[in-house]
Amino acid sequence: MDLQLIIGLLLTILPITELRGGLPIIVDYCLKNNLPITPFFLLVIFLNILVIFLIYLFLEFLHQYFIKFKPYRALFYKSVKRVRQKQKKFEKDFKRAGYLALCLFVAIPLPLTGAWTGTFLAWLLGLNRKKSIVAIGAGVLIAGIIILISSFGILSVLRK
Repeated sequence: MDLQLIIGLLLTILPITELRGGLPIIVDYCLKNNLPITPFFLLVIFLNILVIFLIYLFLEFLHQYFIKFKPYRALFYKSVKRVRQKQKKFEKDFKRAGYLALCLFVAIPLPLTGAWTGTFLAWLLGLNRKKSIVAIGAGVLIAGIIILISSFGILSVLRK
């Protein structure tokens, strides 16, 4: 397996970069090697949706264990404080648009608006897990399509 592909897949599952960082690298890899993009695109989407389940698993089980450790506790409460500052605006939007707001939040192809943040936000707000997973998964798919289309445009300009 090529290093560029490995880097793209790793970026796909990491917070902040997620598919926003991984997919363009994988699209470039496919174009350079004359490979079909569809299977790699589906793999990136699958990995980013898989992250949702892993985050819920962590938050439900491992969080109780790690909260006992001071560095983790400090980082966690710092993150919670940041989220709570934005929580009021989100709750206002969420009450009007429901899970569509969560989907659109995740679909925005910017750092800190992906599956990691969406899942953490849904958990923090105590939203229904199944509905949240569907909304976040749909947001990941929408973001993936936006990034895929953008990647073709950016890469075509860079190759000229």
